[in-house]
Amino acid sequence: MILYGEDRITPAKKVAMALIEYIQQKYPKDVIDVVLFGDDAIPVETHQVARVSVGPFHTNTKAGLQAAMNILLKRKQANKQVFMITDGKPSAIWENGELYKNPFGLDPKIVAQTVNEATALRRKGITITTFMITSDPYLQDFVDTLTQANKGRAYYSSLDNLGKFIFADYARNKKKKV
Repeated sequence: MILYGEDRITPAKKVAMALIEYIQQKYPKDVIDVVLFGDDAIPVETHQVARVSVGPFHTNTKAGLQAAMNILLKRKQANKQVFMITDGKPSAIWENGELYKNPFGLDPKIVAQTVNEATALRRKGITITTFMITSDPYLQDFVDTLTQANKGRAYYSSLDNLGKFIFADYARNKKKKV
């Protein structure tokens, strides 16, 4: 999560650690699984989040959503949610066993398949709440499209002020600035 020379992994880790702490304190019976998505999606233990580092990888958001869906479909609990922390730039997908990647702009093929994955989660009753940690307008548009497709929720924040955000709730058709 280094984009345009900006460190985006540090704010993402802060959001992730705060979210993990909040869920563990407020909902101690809930299960939390963490999936990192670079070229591929890999599960990590919650206690490892603070030590996560950025690698020379692309962002395979579709693989992250697939991994989350596979984990959640194995669970017996009725309430299944994905909390995704992202800079909103998918740049890779697996296609015919090969990694198709395009780090330049938003590739229509990558975007379409990622949005289709969000729709698949919605069909399975899994809502995505996205925490977007950058203010690039074209990336916000992508997250908005993904959130609408899933009928989920999104928090849009800047890298330097995580406490100030815009909240979009497509499940209830609301938007507000906090």
